[in-house]
Amino acid sequence: MSTLLDSLITELRRGTLTLAVLSQLRTRQYGYSLVQLLEESGISIEQSTLYPLLRRLEKQELVTSSWDTTESRPRKYYVLSDFGHEIYRQLRAEWMKGSKELYGLLKGEDDDEFN
Repeated sequence: MSTLLDSLITELRRGTLTLAVLSQLRTRQYGYSLVQLLEESGISIEQSTLYPLLRRLEKQELVTSSWDTTESRPRKYYVLSDFGHEIYRQLRAEWMKGSKELYGLLKGEDDDEFN
């Protein structure tokens, strides 16, 4: 059962991580700063998950990247493209709508977690 639950939790988190990352790329971030911002919000993400996600978002033209070599250690920065801003706005609206609907279904449960 634990393996099934782990698999379902991973599936559930996959889409939420994408939205979380997009939300933080409204301002320019590099990988480690992005991990820190997400963790400060209670969202943990491994670098082995983050960097492939950033590459995918860049390939989908939602994110652009650029190198900053002015520091002693070069950093690759990521930020939403104009297209990415529009997609983020639409995904956010869809997430908010879906969350309210799901909350409506779940709040009647016997659990006191939602009350």
